[in-house]
Amino acid sequence: MKRLIYLVLGCTLLLGASSCKKWLDINVDPDNPNNQSVLIQNRLPWIEHFYMYSAGVSNYRTALQAGVYYTTNANGNTFSTTWAPSNGNSTTPYQTWFVATSSNVVDMYNTAAKQGAYHYMAAANVFHALGFMQMLDIYGEMPYHEAATGNPSPKPDDGKTIYYGCMDKLNEAIRLFSMQQEVGAPDLAAGDFMNQGNVDKWIKLCWGLKARYMLKISKKADLFNADSVLYCLSKGPQSNADNTVVPCFNNSTVTDYLLGDPIVTNGNYNYAAYGSTQRISKYYYDMLTNLRGSGVIDPRMPKIVPASMANVKLDANGKVSSYTWNRSIGVDSYGPATRLVKGGGPATIATASYAASNTTINYTINDATERANFIAAQVAAGRQHEVDGNVVKVTYPAGSIYINSNNYVLAGDTVYVNLRSTSLATAGSIPQPATDLNWYPSLAAYNAGVVGSTGSFQVRPVSDHEILTYHEMCFIKAEVYMRKGDKANAFTAYKEGIRAHMQMMQAKLTEWQASGYTATNPDMAPMDPAAIEAYLSSAAVCQNAGELTMSDIMLQKYIAMGCSIENWNDMRRFNFSAGNVGGFGVVYPGYQRGALFSGASQLTGASPTDPRYWMRRWQLPPVYEINYNSVNTLALNPHAADPNIWSMPVWWDCASDEEYYGYLK
Repeated sequence: MKRLIYLVLGCTLLLGASSCKKWLDINVDPDNPNNQSVLIQNRLPWIEHFYMYSAGVSNYRTALQAGVYYTTNANGNTFSTTWAPSNGNSTTPYQTWFVATSSNVVDMYNTAAKQGAYHYMAAANVFHALGFMQMLDIYGEMPYHEAATGNPSPKPDDGKTIYYGCMDKLNEAIRLFSMQQEVGAPDLAAGDFMNQGNVDKWIKLCWGLKARYMLKISKKADLFNADSVLYCLSKGPQSNADNTVVPCFNNSTVTDYLLGDPIVTNGNYNYAAYGSTQRISKYYYDMLTNLRGSGVIDPRMPKIVPASMANVKLDANGKVSSYTWNRSIGVDSYGPATRLVKGGGPATIATASYAASNTTINYTINDATERANFIAAQVAAGRQHEVDGNVVKVTYPAGSIYINSNNYVLAGDTVYVNLRSTSLATAGSIPQPATDLNWYPSLAAYNAGVVGSTGSFQVRPVSDHEILTYHEMCFIKAEVYMRKGDKANAFTAYKEGIRAHMQMMQAKLTEWQASGYTATNPDMAPMDPAAIEAYLSSAAVCQNAGELTMSDIMLQKYIAMGCSIENWNDMRRFNFSAGNVGGFGVVYPGYQRGALFSGASQLTGASPTDPRYWMRRWQLPPVYEINYNSVNTLALNPHAADPNIWSMPVWWDCASDEEYYGYLK
């Protein structure tokens, strides 16, 4: 296992830099920082910061697995499209947790204990639970008791041990938060930029996490207790005011010393919307435009699904004088995947360019039907074109967003707008002000005012990084009541969850409007309140408790959670679209292997009801735990290096201990 380093060293590297947060302060002795001298109130904000990185990459990559996003990135595409998982996906969550976070959690706890700083001890326990439960969710088995002890070859623990260890930490955190700190101990507010020292919110966070984690074991008839989950929910967040989020900003060009990412931006942004390779999937898009077969457009859709400018007209000064918005459609990865198959493969969606001047591209199209269809598309778009035999010459006028390729199949890829946003630290030569988060394909596009993407609500630089929210608690409550057969209370919680998510979004959108972001980006403006009420009364939402299904609950939760590991966790609990859990039927309809599936070596199950038909964990990082720590790793799980480890259920995903330990033989 790679030698752990201490993130406090980063404070030294940041000396002299203009930090945007007062919390990211220097150590007592900035010339000789060490794990003993650093103040706990200086360590906590860095733990909150680096945990957000680990959660961000985990959220993004599992969102690819859950069908929220599509990517052309080679590693990520094995999750979003081919279902042939690549080891290239495995390392970053591990690194960002163990190298940057967990060792500091241990040190903060120990240092705080010496000072009687019980609230800092409790905060350390919360991050312990968040991080190691995430490791369990992803990898199954992991060094736990011997992690962050200085042992270069720590023995791993099984999933059951990790699970109960995390629950114990939350129980202790609740007790510690309830205690009065010793005289002289630093107040929690001195180091906490996540909950601003609000102990009540921290305690509700603990109870909410307990409810989330108790729900994980819903397959285990001998352990799952619906009333215990409801009890935890009664002590967890009761409104959006109780949400725990990491506030994020776009007011600094400082980048992180470990990863090189902007130091103040949203953790999801750093992975899902930093570059140009990510797009909304058709699976997610269809939920926002046709849930329950209603044909109703969700008012959240234009806030989540990005748009680019189209039909641009430039004035005499080369500035935009008129345009329309081209709202993205979703990339089909699961069904016939017609565009991907036709275009030459799973990762062929092209990134748009900007035509600074009239640009002509020659397309050779030998098939007469394809050529006729392509010409018809140019006529419909009003583009100037000429036909010379098999060659169609198309002129894209100055100001156009277009695909710079001679492949006619790719020419229409402007309908797939990428999720990219821009921050001060990533704008490069483009002099965008802090309140302009749009992506512009080039400096010329920026100078003309032509937007290449408006971005997406949850993954902008200034989006709140969600740790635990009231709407998630509502959907958990709805599911639990549904499991108890109480449809009336399930229906109430279901409707409250939808409304709570919309209210949370609306509050943030209103804040963005007041901060000036909407001057350049209408997608950051509030939703129409009338549209919200119309949606809540529409056929997209179940209107009768007697007709409510588990799928209704979980699909609305899926929409609300978006870029979150919890969607993949939920899908595993319901066996994706197998329809063989608890008599609830198919909970995630349409989620299935697509035309470009190539993961037969990794996903070896013969049918959807076979657990090993689906992606259920990641392989451990090959270098750290397979190569350098193979003796210990393989002693616990001799299949850890097998190609089909990706389809082996983790502990909480098994109906019994017998099933789980049977996989480890």
